[in-house]
Amino acid sequence: MNQLRKPDEFDVDDLRRKVSEVREREQQADAASELNPFARQIAEQFRAISRSPTILIGQFRVFEFGCLLIISLVMETLISGEAPGDFLSRLALLATGTALIVLLLQLVDTYQIPSLRAARRTAKRVLTAWTIGFVLTVASLYLLAATSYPPVGLAIWFLIGAGFLFAERQLTALAIRHWARNGVMERRAVIVGGGEPAKYLVRQLEQQPDNDIRICGIFDDRGSDRSPTVVAGYPKLGTFAELVEFSRLARIDMLIIALPASAEQRILQLLRKLWVLPVDIRLAAHTNQLRFRPRSYSHVGEVPMFDIFDKPIRDWDSVAKRIFDIAFTLIALVLLWPIMLAAAIAVKATSKGPILFRQKRHGFNNEVIEVLKFRSMFTHMSDQTAVKAVTKGDPRVTSVGRFLRKSSIDELPQLFNVLRGQLSLVGPRPHAISAQTGTRKYVDVVESYFARHRVKPGVTGWAQINGLRGELDSDDKIRARTAYDLDYIENWSLLFDLKILFLTPIRLLNTDNAY
Repeated sequence: MNQLRKPDEFDVDDLRRKVSEVREREQQADAASELNPFARQIAEQFRAISRSPTILIGQFRVFEFGCLLIISLVMETLISGEAPGDFLSRLALLATGTALIVLLLQLVDTYQIPSLRAARRTAKRVLTAWTIGFVLTVASLYLLAATSYPPVGLAIWFLIGAGFLFAERQLTALAIRHWARNGVMERRAVIVGGGEPAKYLVRQLEQQPDNDIRICGIFDDRGSDRSPTVVAGYPKLGTFAELVEFSRLARIDMLIIALPASAEQRILQLLRKLWVLPVDIRLAAHTNQLRFRPRSYSHVGEVPMFDIFDKPIRDWDSVAKRIFDIAFTLIALVLLWPIMLAAAIAVKATSKGPILFRQKRHGFNNEVIEVLKFRSMFTHMSDQTAVKAVTKGDPRVTSVGRFLRKSSIDELPQLFNVLRGQLSLVGPRPHAISAQTGTRKYVDVVESYFARHRVKPGVTGWAQINGLRGELDSDDKIRARTAYDLDYIENWSLLFDLKILFLTPIRLLNTDNAY
């Protein structure tokens, strides 16, 4: 019978061999997560950014409102006999009437992609909405503005508006079909899981009329005996480990998990890998024997899905945040340009080298961006990688740089990153791609670290407002910062951004952790 050996009796060569085997397995796992050439070639075909159908419909509403208002304004002016002094009141009534027409068009479901694509089938609904809105608009002008119009003029006004809506929507239908064929307007999806469930799901999706889902491929860990290399005409591109990189490269919008809800453990393992992506994650419910309330499902056409995760700050929220960023950045530049000019002169006058320091950092969706700062270190000691964090009394920092860092003036050039769309004013602070605490990279400390990158990074953020500013010299600090960043993403609103923005100057007075 073999006896257990004491620790000091272990064979050193045997221990080294085991360590080598572990390292080899880790390297093999890393290699497995790298995208295979075929999947990378497919991903490159989808590098162009697609247009969100929600955004396009919103833009179409605004365009239609503007055109109808112009038509109404021109026609009302031509057929009206009123004095110019009443123009503003009539303009207000016309704008209100046009808004009512757009609302009526919305109520009869003519601002949906299927309706816009089939303009002839919805022509009767469009004409009905226009007729009701036109009559109410003219009636309000009669009653409130005491304006009368000749019948012939009203008929011409009505026919021009109706003709515009008919012709414009026919052209829009052609444009939508063209965009759909060329991939401009689509939601890119990947099926997660193969075999018969994936095949059935693909067939169901393909049967949906006016479907805006484009399936880019299938990923599955199982071998070809259980999961064929081609499922319903779509290739299996790789394993689950490769899916994250593929989704980032191909700018995937939706991941659809084609696994039964009973495979709970396998789904949870998948979600731990996939939730770091800025995508919608859905669990296909078409083969599930359980039935829930209708509100529990979302639908792609008529295919039911369980909503697991939603992409944060999407569609019009992203437009509103971008407008917010540009507006407040321009205001900041107008107010702060004397400080920025003085800082640039001080940097140039007190040490050799460029005024600006450029550093590679992780941006939205883990893409690498180049962030601008006023140079605060001696040029020959600058650290592009940020492997060694700046500490208190760090000899690499210049005297001017120490003041710039404590006051955060060194961060002001990042306002230009905001204008270029690489950063947001408020968001998780971007970290250098090689940044680490101690000897470990941040992602090795916090498993959910990359989930910070589901939104654009910011010049300031919720973590900084809560005192997590400056050096991250412990595991607890990076965990706490990540927790605040994820809390910000989950609870984002423009009011939240505004709160953080206005609290930032106050919190900058605390310079304890700024070196």
